[in-house]
Amino acid sequence: QVQLLESGGGLVQPGGSLRLSCVASETILSSDPMSWYRQAPGKERKLVARIRSGRDPEYSDSVMGRFTISRDNAKKTVYLQMNTLKPDDTAVYYCHVRENGIHYWGKGTLVTVSS
Repeated sequence: QVQLLESGGGLVQPGGSLRLSCVASETILSSDPMSWYRQAPGKERKLVARIRSGRDPEYSDSVMGRFTISRDNAKKTVYLQMNTLKPDDTAVYYCHVRENGIHYWGKGTLVTVSS
């Protein structure tokens, strides 16, 4: 099994930036996708960004141009750089990995964007 641990969440003012990190307990192949999802209270969990070898990263329309996903396979870590944050970005952010058709989720880290 793969365990995922997110960190980097917190309170930030609108227009600010945060960098989320997710560390995997096991080696993740570069061909296996790693993703960030988020879920706001009372809403469904949605894909934010996804990265895998051989193709360009994918982003939801709401974060395009503001967020950047990256990964360091040697450190077994995926990152999400979030810039120009908006109140609508407030949510619990979850790390996700799909390995051989098996889905793994982290417990999430809370991001609150407010004045």
